[in-house]
Amino acid sequence: MKILDYLSKELIVADLKAEKKVDLLQELVEVLVKNNQVKDPNKALEVLLGREKLGSTGVGDGVAIPHAKFNEIKSLVAVFGRCRKGIDFESLDNKPTYLFFLFLAPENAASLHLKILARISRLLKRQDFRQSLIDAKDQEEIYRIIAEEDKDVMG
Repeated sequence: MKILDYLSKELIVADLKAEKKVDLLQELVEVLVKNNQVKDPNKALEVLLGREKLGSTGVGDGVAIPHAKFNEIKSLVAVFGRCRKGIDFESLDNKPTYLFFLFLAPENAASLHLKILARISRLLKRQDFRQSLIDAKDQEEIYRIIAEEDKDVMG
């Protein structure tokens, strides 16, 4: 599974402005709305916050993978964001979070949902990959780094 099948350059935010968890989720959802991936930002935010109530998607090591099932979309949508100053995302390690890989999947796409979650989790476990995303100078470079990782993966 290739991440760039779901993540275009326009869906990468190199410098998120939010300072709180809910604002950060809202900022990422707005990118999906602006790129015609999601129509109703309030409903999208509602399902993401609902998922966060079950347990934080802040997995530690400066990474969060907010995700939820969303019945108002036909196919999986994703957005990546980096927050240079880091925010409290209630991560498992209680440390600031810098890298956010948010995705929404249709209700009937459970296996796809799990596959992309596993793929993103595997990649972001690698310290060198996380560091290169943190150090990247802009959206273009972040996209290139992800594309480089994707090139060895079967479709």
